Amino acid sequence: MSAVMDNSASIPSDRATSSPVMTAGTPPPVSQNNNALMDKLFKNLTRFFAFFVFMLLAAIMVSLVYGSHESISKYGLSFLWLNEWDPVNQVFGAVVPIVGTLLTSFIALLIAVPVSFGIAIFLTELSPAWLRRPLGTAIEMLAAIPSIIYGMWGLFVFVPVFQQYVQPLLISVLGGIPGVGMLFQGPAFGIGIFTAGLILSIMVIPFITAVMRDVFELVPAMLKESAYGLGCSTWEVMWRVVLPFTSSGVIGGIMLGLGRALGETMAVTFVIGNAFRLSESLFAPGNSIASALANQFNEAAGIQRAALLELGLILFLITTVVLAISKVMLLRLSASQGAKS
Repeated sequence: MSAVMDNSASIPSDRATSSPVMTAGTPPPVSQNNNALMDKLFKNLTRFFAFFVFMLLAAIMVSLVYGSHESISKYGLSFLWLNEWDPVNQVFGAVVPIVGTLLTSFIALLIAVPVSFGIAIFLTELSPAWLRRPLGTAIEMLAAIPSIIYGMWGLFVFVPVFQQYVQPLLISVLGGIPGVGMLFQGPAFGIGIFTAGLILSIMVIPFITAVMRDVFELVPAMLKESAYGLGCSTWEVMWRVVLPFTSSGVIGGIMLGLGRALGETMAVTFVIGNAFRLSESLFAPGNSIASALANQFNEAAGIQRAALLELGLILFLITTVVLAISKVMLLRLSASQGAKS
């Protein structure tokens, strides 16, 4: 009995002597030092990448302000409402490009949002399984087409058809309506603000559709099946169940399309007409900020170059304001949804 107790008492002492014990003065292993160093390096590197975005935005802002200081000092805020762009007399105003940019983007969203919503509904709810993948691939291919191809197709294919058949019909049908008829009057040029908006809508449809389709597919099947079980139609399920559940993602997709429309250059340059004048008719030629920069920046100098850079600064600020508005809308939407829940 005493021998067994001696053996059992000796086991912990043997294990204690066989395993190393870390004392307070013993340095940590080399592998732990290396891991701590790599963790610190990785943390600082990712922090640098995050702040690099702000540095890049600040650098763009500073370069635009510095390049346009001559125009800013000469015109001040009056540059925003001057209607004349005359390189010969060195007089420049930003009204025509700003109005053209906003109008073409608004027309593009007015057409693209309902079409994208319908395509997304069909892909997620109504499309047969064998058609869903080819149709989704075709939409993604539309997004991959370069913008200059859209511009060339719009100028050489769409504009002649639009000028010969569509514009005369719209002028005869809508031109006589009181109030809005003036927007659809005038000669049928084919090119103009309305044509640029149509081409832009075709360009932004794939982006908005892709986002809507992805967020619609994230809706739990139980929610939709419950609505169908209560007797709701497909439209009621999409409007009252799916759309409220995915409203944040839908707004994000629309803002993505708006950002693409605001900054589009080559496609708009081909079909907008590139005329620095305002007109009541949407069928008249106009201009946008991006097309003005593309057409004139290469040969501009002096005050004209500064005015073009100020146009770029205005476009930068417009996109920033649009992004800020979208963030505020999303925050209010999430707050209201949280209050309801």
